[in-house]
Order: sequence, then C-alpha cells, then structure tokens
Amino acid sequence: MMKTHSIVRALCLVSIFICGVSFAQDVPYLSGRINDTAHMLSSETVTELEHTLKAYEDSTTNQFVVLTINSLDDYSIEDYALKVAETWKLGKKGVDNGALLLISKDDRKLRIEVGYGLEASLTDAATSYIINHKITPQFKQKDYDAGVKEGIQAMIAAADGTLDTSAGETASDSDEMSVGAALLFCSIWFTVVGVFTVAGLGSKGFQGWFLYVFLTPFYAAGASILGSAFSSIVGFIIFGAYIIGYPMLKYLLPTTRWGKKFMDSIPSHSSSGSGSSFFSMSSSSGSSSSSFSGGGGSFGGGGSSGGW
Repeated sequence: MMKTHSIVRALCLVSIFICGVSFAQDVPYLSGRINDTAHMLSSETVTELEHTLKAYEDSTTNQFVVLTINSLDDYSIEDYALKVAETWKLGKKGVDNGALLLISKDDRKLRIEVGYGLEASLTDAATSYIINHKITPQFKQKDYDAGVKEGIQAMIAAADGTLDTSAGETASDSDEMSVGAALLFCSIWFTVVGVFTVAGLGSKGFQGWFLYVFLTPFYAAGASILGSAFSSIVGFIIFGAYIIGYPMLKYLLPTTRWGKKFMDSIPSHSSSGSGSSFFSMSSSSGSSSSSFSGGGGSFGGGGSSGGW
C-alpha cells in the first residue's frame, strides 16, 4: 500500500514538472532585444535594431523588445503580449519603462504592449497610430524590415514626446470623419428641429411666428455644417427652403382643408409645451452632468493591437 502511494506521488510530481516545463515553453527565451523566432526579418535589420535599441536603453533606461512568432495558437494577441512582457519583466524595476512589439506572422496580428511607466507617452492613441500608419502599411507590402524599423523609431519618438501624429491624417480620413459626423448630426438635427418646425407650422397666432424666428439660427447653423460636409449648395437649399417655405406654408395651411385638419390636430399650447420640455431637459441634463465624477479606477495592459 505504501509502495502504491509512493508511485502515485511520484507520478503527480512528474506531471506537475511536465506541465511547468510546457507552460514555460509557451514564452520563448529572451535572447536579445530582437527575438525573430518567425524569421521575418533580415540579419542586417536584426543587427541594426539591436544596436539602436541598446543605445536607446543605455541613454534612457527604456527597454524596448521585439518578438515575432509564427502563431498565437489559442491565445489572443492581448493576452499573449501581456504574458510575454510579464514573463520577461521588461523595463527597470520600480520604473516599469518597458515596451514589447509582438508580431504573429500566420495570424497577421501585432500588438504594442506598454509598461506602466511609459503609458503617459506611449498612449493607446499613440500606439494605435504607430501600428496603423507606420507598421501595417509596410507589412501589407510584405516589407517587414521597413515596418519594424519604422515602428521602433516611432515608439522611441513617442516615448521621447516628439512623435508627430498629424502627418498620418490624410485628406480622405478627414473627409470620411466629416461626412460621418454630418450624417450623425443630420439624424439628431432633423429629429429635434423638425419637431419644433412642425409645432410652429401647426400653431396659431404669435407662437408659430415666434418659433420661426427662434429656429432661424438653428437652420443657419445646420445648413452651414451640412454645406461644409457635402456641398455649399446643399446648405443653401436647406436654409432657403426654410426661410421661404415656412411663411408660405403658414399662409397656405389655413386655406386648405387638409391644412386646417393638421392645425386642429395640434393643441394651441403644443409649441410652448414642447419648448418648455426642451429647455427643462437641457437644464436637467446640465445639472446632472455637473455632479458626475469618476471612480478613481486604475488600468493595466496599456497599448494597442492591429492586423494587416
């Protein structure tokens, strides 16, 4: 019986040892600042980057390391990058100024993992810019050497506070953003302003004309935004249609049968009620936003991911 227990205990110890070895093998051995296990880089590039990163570490103590792998297997790029960085303990103790550029060849994914001490300079926005504008354009051309070189230089510039992210904003990016913002504006603008316009057209007496004057600057602002996003003609047509069309409809509606039904369907106090509701919503939202505050939370795993 004692012999059986000894055998079982020995088997358990062997199993634990094997599991520990296999777990350790999940992360490659840290052989240097450039660990090209997927053989994506030329020997000249590896040598050049080794010298660059050593000189940078000697002058700043910031420790930047590159790792290329063939596949992530069952890991996500975020989990594996964090695991590698923590296993390798990149950066100086107490300063946490390490950063990892991880590239998975077969998955066509990459990530910049940033230590706590560099998160103020190598921000999520900066690392996202580096990936999208410096590395992946070169990777899409299968020029991995140039992509890693430009990525490392941009990471150094970001850590030093000299990275210029405005150069990556092309005209097409700006146009796409403005059109997207204009479409969002349209959906909100037509919903809110449209309600008040209908209320004004259906109101009798002074209330309808008051809303006409009140809404004029809103139509002017909306027409200006839409005109800058699409065409000045679009903005001119919208504003002109309101300035001319509103008074015409106010005059014609009481003279037609369907117009009278429309005006009778709207209570006489609807415009003022709508207005008071609108302003009360504005004031309540303003008061609630002023009392809002964060909870003082902290975050880890800083950096960005991408693909090509």
